[in-house]
Amino acid sequence: MQCPDRFNLASYVLANARKTPDKIALAILGPARSERWSYARLEDAVACAAGGLVAAGLTTGDKLLLRMGNSAQFPIAYLGAIRAGIVPIPTSAAFTAPEITRIADALPPTAILAEKGIALPDGPYPVLPMAALNGPPHPAHDSAADDLAYIVFTSGSSGQPKPVAHAHRAVWARRMMWQGWYGLRDDDRLMHTGAFNWTYTLGTGLLDPWAMGATALVPAPGTDPASLPLLAKRHDATILAGSPGIFRKLLHAPLPPLPKLRHALSAGEALPPSLRSRWQEATGTDIHEALGMSEISTFLSGSPSRPAPAGTIGFAQVGRKIRITDGCLAIHGSDPGLMLGYINGRSIDLPLTDGWFQTSDRVAQRADGAFTYHGRADDILTAGGFRIAPLEIEQVFHGLDGVTDCAALTLHPGPETTILALAYCGTAREKDLTHHASTLLASHKHPRAYLRLDSLPRGANGKLNRRALMAAVKDMT
Repeated sequence: MQCPDRFNLASYVLANARKTPDKIALAILGPARSERWSYARLEDAVACAAGGLVAAGLTTGDKLLLRMGNSAQFPIAYLGAIRAGIVPIPTSAAFTAPEITRIADALPPTAILAEKGIALPDGPYPVLPMAALNGPPHPAHDSAADDLAYIVFTSGSSGQPKPVAHAHRAVWARRMMWQGWYGLRDDDRLMHTGAFNWTYTLGTGLLDPWAMGATALVPAPGTDPASLPLLAKRHDATILAGSPGIFRKLLHAPLPPLPKLRHALSAGEALPPSLRSRWQEATGTDIHEALGMSEISTFLSGSPSRPAPAGTIGFAQVGRKIRITDGCLAIHGSDPGLMLGYINGRSIDLPLTDGWFQTSDRVAQRADGAFTYHGRADDILTAGGFRIAPLEIEQVFHGLDGVTDCAALTLHPGPETTILALAYCGTAREKDLTHHASTLLASHKHPRAYLRLDSLPRGANGKLNRRALMAAVKDMT
C-alpha cells in the first residue's frame, strides 16, 4: 500500500496511542528499576515538546540540532520537532566540539537543543534548554509525504560528513522491514542494546515497534553489557537487536535461558558466520542480518520467514527496487525509502545515474536470489557498528608533533573481531596519540591499536595504496 499524500511521520509512529493508550510503548531497563512510558503518555510528551519548540520561536522548516544524551527525551524531542514541522538533526552525544562544529557548519542549524555536559559547536547558534520541551500540546503539522522530515549525517570517502535529507515517507517505507527483516508483531517486546541517539536504535528499536504497536525495551544509560541477558530474560524480550560486537560480548559467558526470545537482529557491520553459529548453539535462536545505509536504511536482509542461507546476507526485501551495477548495489530513485538527497547549501541534490542511486556496497546474487556481501568499493571503514571515513581519523593526526604520515585502517585480531587502527610514521608515543584521539574524536572513532612504520606505501602521485598497507601490517598483528 502506498504512503498517503498527506502524512506526518510523528503522527503515524504514535497512532497506537489512540488504539492502546495504556499499553507500554517504552521501557528503559535498569538493574534495580525501570522507567515506563505508555503510548498515551509518550504521545502527550511529544505533543508538549512540539508546543514548546514552537513557543521558543521555531517554525515550519527550521532545523534543530539535537545535542542530547541517552534518555527518553531524545526520541520525544525528535518526534516533537517533526510533529510541529520542524526538522530535527539527531547526532551522537559522543561527538567532540570540533566534530560537531564541522557538522553544524555544513547546514547550519536554526537552533540547538542541548543537555548540559554535551559538546556544542562553535558558532552563533541559539541554544535551547531542555525545558523548552515543556510547552502546551501542539497539533500535528499538515505535512506532505515528500516534505523534509529529518536530517542525518553520514561519512563520505572525503572524510567530510554529508547531511542526508529524509522525507516523512521514509518511516512508511520501513514497513518493508517488518516482515523482510524483523518478523515484527504487535505483541513483541523488542530490546535494542544501543543508545537512543544512534539512528539504528532510533529506527529499529523505537519507531518501528511503535508504528506496529509493540513495546520497545532499551537498557538504561551505563548498563553493563554483561547484564543484558538477564534484563532480556526479566523483561520477556522477544527480539534482541544490536551490532555484531554486542553479540560477541554476550557470548563471553554462558547465557541464561531466554524462553521468550524468538530471534535476534544484527546490523551496522558484517556479521561473522561463526558468530551467528555460536549464537544459534547458545540460544536456539537465529540472528537475522541486514545491510543498509543512512541514505535508505536497510534493503537486504534475512528474516524469520526466509533466513539467509549460510554465507549470504539475505534477500532483497519485498518492495525494494534494487539491481547490481558494476558489482555494486544500486537503488532505484522511486524507492519510497530513498533519501530526498544530500543537502548542498540551499539545495537538496539526489545523485542518480539513469534513475538509479549507486552505492559502494559490493555484492553478488546467487541463483536462489540470496546476496553475498563483499565489502565496500570505497575506503569506508566499518567497526563497532559504525561506518567511518578514514580521513575523519587521519585528519586529526596530520600535523601532530611526532607524526609525519598516517593512515587509518581496520584490523581483525580474531575471526569475529574488527578494530580501528592507525598506522603512522614518526616518533610520537602511543600514549600521546591515545590522548590526542580522546580530545578530538568520538569514542567510536578512537584507534584501538597504533602501528609504527618506517613509511606508508604510496604511488608515484602520492596516493596511499590501502591494499599494500594492509599487507604491510599483516605480520605486525
